[in-house]
Amino acid sequence: MATFHSSTRIIPSTQSVPRHIAIIMDGNGRWAKKRFLPRVAGHQRGVETLRQVVKSCREMGVEYLTLFAFSSENWRRPADEISFLMQLFLKMLEREVAKIHDHNIRLKVIGDRSRFDDRLNEYIDAAEHLTSNNTGLTLTIAANYGGRWDITQAVKAMLQDHPESATSFSEAELESYLSMSYAPEPDLFIRTGGEERISNFLLWQLAYSELYFTDTLWPAFDRDALNAAIQSYQSRERRFGRTSEQLRGEQSPGRGEDA
Repeated sequence: MATFHSSTRIIPSTQSVPRHIAIIMDGNGRWAKKRFLPRVAGHQRGVETLRQVVKSCREMGVEYLTLFAFSSENWRRPADEISFLMQLFLKMLEREVAKIHDHNIRLKVIGDRSRFDDRLNEYIDAAEHLTSNNTGLTLTIAANYGGRWDITQAVKAMLQDHPESATSFSEAELESYLSMSYAPEPDLFIRTGGEERISNFLLWQLAYSELYFTDTLWPAFDRDALNAAIQSYQSRERRFGRTSEQLRGEQSPGRGEDA
């Protein structure tokens, strides 16, 4: 397995198409409400958007796509909506995994799975196993995930393996215990639905990601909307602590914060 390092320690290479895109898929309920439909109709339509975004990213050459499907805070939602979302997740696994596998996509699910029922966990395990050797796009679904949970569980796991590190450990030592240690940090973070916050998503990994917020609701987020996000990314100057002058010709990295 490849090892990826933090952008706060090593300046990563960049390219015109983001290697890794992370998305908060927000706005399903509001999309449905505008059409006088139940919220669940928005979630159903959102699954179709998910399919199209996966297809577009695969065709564009994106290597990693990470989608925030259900946060650790989403348990605060109405019980009937939570039940529907869990069933929708299960149905998606039942119906889509064979297609995902046929397209050489590797599926990963991150988050605290202890609150999922046995059947859902069995389908997740089977899907990850089936696609584990695929070499195309890595599709990660964050379900019952929270960035603070991720860091906390990483510390606990590291200390269990290395109790001598309790009084002193480095960023590099912790990295391999994070949920997404198998992937580079996201180049581009997208949030649909008009909200402008990261909502406890990938707190560690988004340290130097380019952030893009759009008013477009997730069910309406089509290929053109994805292209607009990538075009915005391509217009950014990714300095990683260096100055603009260094990017234009100097070889050594800067010492201070972004100028």
